[in-house]
Amino acid sequence: MAGKRVLSFLVSVWFFSSAYAQNCSTLGQTPGTAFPVCGTSDFKQQTVPACGGRRIPVPGCNDGAAYGDLNPYWYKFTCFTSGTLGLTITPITTSDDYDWQLFDITGHAPEDVYSNTSLYVTSNWSAVPGATGTAASASAVTNCSGYSYPNKSKMPQLIAGHQYLLLVSHFTTSNQSGYTLSFGGGTANITDPKEPAMDNARAYCDGSKIILKLNKKMRCSTIAANGSDFRLATPLATVIGAASAACSTAFDLDSLTVMLSNPLPPGTYSLIVQKGTDGNTILDYCDRGIPEEDKVDFTVMPVAPTPMDSISAVGCAPSVLELVFQKPMRCNSISPDGSDFVVNGNPGIAVSGAHGDCSSDGLSSVIYVTLNQPAVQKGSYTITLQRGNDGNTVIDECGEETPAGSQLSFATADTVSAAFEYDILWGCSFDTVRYTHPGGNDISQWTWTFDDNSSTNARYTEKIYSIFGKRTTSLIVSNGVCADTSTALILLDNTLKADFKAPEFVCPNDTVLYKDASIGKIASWVWDFGNGARSLSQIPAPQQYPAPFTDQEYTIKLEITDSIGCTSQSSHTIKAVSSCYIAIPTAFTPNGDNLNDYLYPLNAYKAEDLVFRVYNLYGQKVFEARDRFTRWDGIFNGKMQQPGTFVWTLHYIHKDTRRVFDMKGTTTLIR
Repeated sequence: MAGKRVLSFLVSVWFFSSAYAQNCSTLGQTPGTAFPVCGTSDFKQQTVPACGGRRIPVPGCNDGAAYGDLNPYWYKFTCFTSGTLGLTITPITTSDDYDWQLFDITGHAPEDVYSNTSLYVTSNWSAVPGATGTAASASAVTNCSGYSYPNKSKMPQLIAGHQYLLLVSHFTTSNQSGYTLSFGGGTANITDPKEPAMDNARAYCDGSKIILKLNKKMRCSTIAANGSDFRLATPLATVIGAASAACSTAFDLDSLTVMLSNPLPPGTYSLIVQKGTDGNTILDYCDRGIPEEDKVDFTVMPVAPTPMDSISAVGCAPSVLELVFQKPMRCNSISPDGSDFVVNGNPGIAVSGAHGDCSSDGLSSVIYVTLNQPAVQKGSYTITLQRGNDGNTVIDECGEETPAGSQLSFATADTVSAAFEYDILWGCSFDTVRYTHPGGNDISQWTWTFDDNSSTNARYTEKIYSIFGKRTTSLIVSNGVCADTSTALILLDNTLKADFKAPEFVCPNDTVLYKDASIGKIASWVWDFGNGARSLSQIPAPQQYPAPFTDQEYTIKLEITDSIGCTSQSSHTIKAVSSCYIAIPTAFTPNGDNLNDYLYPLNAYKAEDLVFRVYNLYGQKVFEARDRFTRWDGIFNGKMQQPGTFVWTLHYIHKDTRRVFDMKGTTTLIR
């Protein structure tokens, strides 16, 4: 636990200044040189050099404790099957206090663990000594510093394909005996399912060395320096050594150099794996070895200059050409100003630079030639090798210079534009949009995509739309090399829909206002009010309807016409009522004969905020309504009430005058 036993501010300052002064230099003690580990093997760490002290962000622990990588060791692994991670760190001396934190560094540099809090997965900085790690029974993903926190954290969920870093840190700079790191109990798989093997081999220059590529990373410590892990299937030379430059800065490698006793003559040979004098073949993280007698073939070619004979496919508007060589070329032989190369063709383009994809040993099998501008027009070209400003062409790993005058041909294509045009044939029920593209620049492919997920590959096309509004159309064009995309938002704004607002009822002597609510590019309106009157105005004059002896319904119609002759109709029915005087019946007979079966406010067409209540003679409320449609049927609590007198109250606001009415009275329930 970092900072959990600090007795004073002065002690805390001394502790971290001391730790910071001791930078970690041992392999495994920095994130970039982390130990590779496997889910099937225990890892024992018995020597822990004192160093480190860099601050580590621990999300959720805002207690001011000094969280850092004190006397650290870092471990790396990949998740191959998603699931939970079980891990245990068991101190050799049970009184030792080890802390740990797990990071997901997928897509990030290892050093980002010191600054990027989003890499955090889980941790445990408890002060409780002894075994620490994760447990299925634990509840917290994060346990901060102090004795109040348990030394087991909740198993984190790992994601297949992600890379992880595990930090194990010790509280003090001394008095530590080491620990054993083991994995188990979780459902995630961090053991590489790929069995170790040789992938390919090639002869180096005169055949005195073999460059061997493995199928994955393997442990440097399992390579026999005397080369006894290998033999040749020929008596013409023997293996005398094996080494990898990667092992000077890391624990693992995926390629190495096998040294021979003498150069091999041109021909094809086999390199065979065997147990070395160290008692094993080359082992992976899980101690699985490359099978004995596994072999790989390689060919020794006569020493000769490496030809410039391959150029990668040239894409659209290239600004860089990619030259591929059969052997690695010396990066220091490539003139950075590009003067080793000249490009000829029409339209003219020039070379402005060149570089390789250089490995740690200064070699590259690819040379990138940079052009002074993208080649956006169709043309045929040659790239020619010449002696650059550095006095040479390009030189391979064997010191052989590729002859000046070597040439490669390539072609460029025209760039293309997907910009298109369209015209609209307006209709009443549907619109037709005709799409056109001008073509040119060797365009041979058209892909139209519409917002209903339909598509077509014709150069010219049309689309019928029955639903108007905003419609989106995209076009992708290609000439086989260059492609472009264009999208247009097309507004079909000829939607036509007749509608108007009308009251539900009309009281005697009232006038009725009709309000047009139609949408579209309307040219004319025709109203029929059902009372014998008509209007051609968008805003018609108020209408009146005669007071009927009994309620009477009228149908009001509106027909609109737009600028291209399309029409739309709408109709509403209103009721002319015989009376709008609000009254409560003095009696009602809820006997099911459909005559006076209900008690309610009559003619309450203009009553707003209505509240109608009915009480029995004991003052008990037996009914309440808050609209004019709810009626009392004489039932309360599921039982028909006995005949008798009931008291009612009525509250409402008159719609037109806004006058508040509070009324009360009695009514008789009759059987």
